[in-house]
Amino acid sequence: MILTVTLNTALDITYRVPSLRSGASHRISEVTESPGGKGVNVARVLTALGHEVTVTGFSGGTTGRILRDRLTEVPRLTDALVPVSGTTRRTVAVVDARAGDTTQLNEPGPTITHAEWAAFQEVYEDLLASASAVALCGSLPPGVPVGAYAGLLRTARAAGVPTLLDTSGAALRRGVAGRPDILKPNAEELAELTGSHEPSRATQDARRRGAGTVVASLGPKGLLALTPEGRWRATPPTRLAGNPTGAGDSAVAGLLSALVEHRPWPDRLVRAVALSTATVLSPTAGDFDRTAYEGLLTGVTVTRESGAA
Repeated sequence: MILTVTLNTALDITYRVPSLRSGASHRISEVTESPGGKGVNVARVLTALGHEVTVTGFSGGTTGRILRDRLTEVPRLTDALVPVSGTTRRTVAVVDARAGDTTQLNEPGPTITHAEWAAFQEVYEDLLASASAVALCGSLPPGVPVGAYAGLLRTARAAGVPTLLDTSGAALRRGVAGRPDILKPNAEELAELTGSHEPSRATQDARRRGAGTVVASLGPKGLLALTPEGRWRATPPTRLAGNPTGAGDSAVAGLLSALVEHRPWPDRLVRAVALSTATVLSPTAGDFDRTAYEGLLTGVTVTRESGAA
């Protein structure tokens, strides 16, 4: 079983409009609603790849009930979310059909009490006993300590479970000290963490801060990975137009699925880039275009680069 942690789960709402104009009234051409938060998106992609996945984190209020109802529709997924008194947040993505851009609006999430945080940690420790890998993903809701991810990573290491961390801001800066086996920032998050906008240098700096491997998302340019075995760059054969929301989460799912299948790094990166690229063609995060994905598996280019590991 793969475990995904989403401390700030969400109900994802996607609006599609012909053209988004500031200050104007819009007619929405399409609305979709799905369970979300980065780790939930990762879990949905993993189940589509055939893996058994358990999701944990927090859920509360009317929005949380809707989210959990939607999770029951996902095969091979077990809901281990911890109930809270607050209300799960909503995220709204507005897709501009003409420009091809997506505007994201994210609520902060419920305030987590000390008792709720303690209850989650007990659930998390119990779940680690049967986990083959764990991904800790996304923002921290109010009330959760900024160093939460570092502590959760240490708990997983003590249990012998491989870890992946995908977060940003202060949670990333504090979390990397927990020594994740894989750190998966995007280019902006990596630059914020290290102060360097040169990806090769920044990945080296991030590894020195505690990460075992750093896999940086470079948008349409693919992935750059600095691993104990060396540095690799994986690029898609073409840039696809669509909704990039959730592409990074699909890359995480690709890395995790190949990790538990004991694939070598080139294979892990091919899968991650193929899934990430195919997600751009999907209307919502947590989904991907399977036909495009299968075609991309033979089109992604992986090259080994010189430089210190």
